[in-house]
Amino acid sequence: MGRRLHRVGEYILHRIEADDGSIFGVCPPDRRPPPTATVERMEPSDASQCRRLVSELPGPVSLALQRRRDHAVTTAVSTSVPLFIEAAEGAILIDVDGNRLIDLGAGIAVSSVGHRAPTVVEAVSNQAARFSHTSFMINPYEGYVAVCERLNACTPGDHDKRSALFNSGAEAVENVVKVARRVTGRQAVVVFDHAYHGRTNLTMALTARNLPYRDGFGPFSPEVYRAPASYPFRDPEGMTGRAAADRAIGLIERQVGAANVACLLIEPIQGEGGFVVPAPGFLPALASWCADQGILLAADEVQTGFCRTGRWFACEDESIVPDLVATAKALGGGLPLSAVTGRADLMDAVHPGGLGGTFGGNPIACAAALASIDLMEANDLPSAARHIESTAMPRLMALAGAHRGIGDVRGRGAMLGLELVLPGTSEPDPSAARRVVETCLRSGVVALTCGTFGNVIRLLPPLTIDHVLLLDGLEVLGSAIDEVLDPDR
Repeated sequence: MGRRLHRVGEYILHRIEADDGSIFGVCPPDRRPPPTATVERMEPSDASQCRRLVSELPGPVSLALQRRRDHAVTTAVSTSVPLFIEAAEGAILIDVDGNRLIDLGAGIAVSSVGHRAPTVVEAVSNQAARFSHTSFMINPYEGYVAVCERLNACTPGDHDKRSALFNSGAEAVENVVKVARRVTGRQAVVVFDHAYHGRTNLTMALTARNLPYRDGFGPFSPEVYRAPASYPFRDPEGMTGRAAADRAIGLIERQVGAANVACLLIEPIQGEGGFVVPAPGFLPALASWCADQGILLAADEVQTGFCRTGRWFACEDESIVPDLVATAKALGGGLPLSAVTGRADLMDAVHPGGLGGTFGGNPIACAAALASIDLMEANDLPSAARHIESTAMPRLMALAGAHRGIGDVRGRGAMLGLELVLPGTSEPDPSAARRVVETCLRSGVVALTCGTFGNVIRLLPPLTIDHVLLLDGLEVLGSAIDEVLDPDR
């Protein structure tokens, strides 16, 4: 058995390397034990929430499954983490070789209440034992109604609302556009640089990035127009949110005409586009302009929604009340479920049968959603997200201060990103971002990249992640950044 000491902010992490894996103990810096001291084994509050590697990554069973995958699954479906998962719990992924990995991606912000949350599992099991499908369009059931009631209550604004349920974020966004066009009688849809809204034909038109999402798949749905977003790291120095909004509005008025715009669709914090947080004032200015012009403001809260950013919805940070909101990801607690929630007069203006789908609002997914929302409320997951930010952000800022290759640190709540650049420039460095996440993976931590340029490391841990486990993951991330950005350190 060996021991190494690591500093993570105000904590000292004691890595105890034993035959059965690694456990970390924590104590404040003024209580650092002498080299000969016995280190107390302070484990996470749940002993199952520990990182542990028992094989090389990927291990032999994952490699065997990869060979099967190569012969069965098209290469058009890519995988960023070459480990096959057998089980998961809380913020730990367990692969088929028995390795336990810290999940800082949460299935792209889906598993916000943690993997295999007991009450979600129970709700899913109970519903599956009763019935799994009727199609709400044929035989309705209470679960669909209950989810819509919860959505109407928790989304921004105290006005009368109605909701409809679907399967994926892209499907929700498509239906936002359908509602906006039907209600306003206008055709144009305005989206923003760096936006990501999905992979269907319409949502590919809405999405900004060519590779891998759009390349060779056109022609796309017409009457989609793109405006410049607020991207503080890459905007001209000193550009305010109001100025960025005026830039976008001016382009829309010149090139599209406000009277032709059905809706302005925006992510309050851009997700796949790079975790870009707009400058303060950008969203309120756009909302005010939309209201003046009779344009519907539609918020894509697919990734930001349900406590991820420290509030129930990211729009709330600047008191934005959208006309229409698209949600998905964390809503279903790991099952596919999405929704459109909007003003009652808008949603009810669509003719009967105009919205729907065979599987939309599946009863098992609805049961999972209701249990997940209960957990979010009972455990105050907005506060949990803010705790993750207060724990992680000082450490990320310290890394940025130590490495000129980190151009920007940004985010809100448990949606945090580091933009990597060539040192001393704003030139994107996607290679470094890729190598950092690969280095993290070798140590048993799953992190993701994103961004128009592929150079942003994004952190999306489950909101229920154990504090000690979060510190461990940040320690691994910091070591990986040191190794990649300063190999001679």
